[in-house]
Amino acid sequence: MALQQGTVAPDFTVNNQDNEPVSLHDFKGRKVALFFYPKDNTPGCTEQACNLRDNITSLTSKGIVVLGVSIDSERKHKNFEKKFGFPFPLLADTEKTMVSAYDVWGEKKFWGKTYMGTHRVTYLINEEGIIEHVIDKVETADHAAQILKEWGL
Repeated sequence: MALQQGTVAPDFTVNNQDNEPVSLHDFKGRKVALFFYPKDNTPGCTEQACNLRDNITSLTSKGIVVLGVSIDSERKHKNFEKKFGFPFPLLADTEKTMVSAYDVWGEKKFWGKTYMGTHRVTYLINEEGIIEHVIDKVETADHAAQILKEWGL
């Protein structure tokens, strides 16, 4: 599961919370922290996104663009953004093209039940569009520090 370090990051074009198309190639020449999360307005996902929000200056000052992705709709993303004031795009992968391309869609278990869902994974993509680091053990409460540490910043 999950793409490996050194792999070319799959390009994508999906809408953000404002129904505007966003593509990976829009960020060529910049570092991108592409974080996949299961669902808007759930405890772990909210904690993770709020940690990134609270530390956005530390990330952007190092030239890092933050993009969040879930299979929720643009409308759900807009509500999530408004409720918590996120200063980064939330990408609506309603067709599951990104979660499939980045290999984060798969079997999950919760309370003894097995189901299909999005795994919490962050890809750190360098300026040339290559996956430089894969964070598959995300610390939701301290994710910004985790990103900076992985990039040695």
